[in-house]
Amino acid sequence: PEDRPRYLMGVGKPDDLVGAVARGVDMFDCVLPTRSGRTGQAFTANGPINIKNARFSEDTGPLDESCHCPICATWSRAYLHHLVRSGEILGAMLMTEHNIWFYQSLMADMRDAIAAQRFATFAGDFLAHYKQEK
Repeated sequence: PEDRPRYLMGVGKPDDLVGAVARGVDMFDCVLPTRSGRTGQAFTANGPINIKNARFSEDTGPLDESCHCPICATWSRAYLHHLVRSGEILGAMLMTEHNIWFYQSLMADMRDAIAAQRFATFAGDFLAHYKQEK
């Protein structure tokens, strides 16, 4: 019914969320941001990255250049790489916090785009920049 919220359970990749909102879904429930964070995956504006990869061992940049979360403002990819590869619980905690921040920001951006009647433009721009890690 049009007067009821639409709930989608278990779908959680950022590009899938944007697509679901475009189809009228209102609510989501997914463990992906936390589970991914615990295993070393970070979601970024350009797609997910696996911080365990050796290419991040000396990368002094933030997880996501466009993110304003406390993790991106404080910790480098190299340090997060070290924490996650060493099995330090702090690594999982920081990666999870970043991912939750990313998802909250994405949902807020989608709500703003809907309110401004520019969701189609937002979705197109987001999907054009967001790529799945290869």
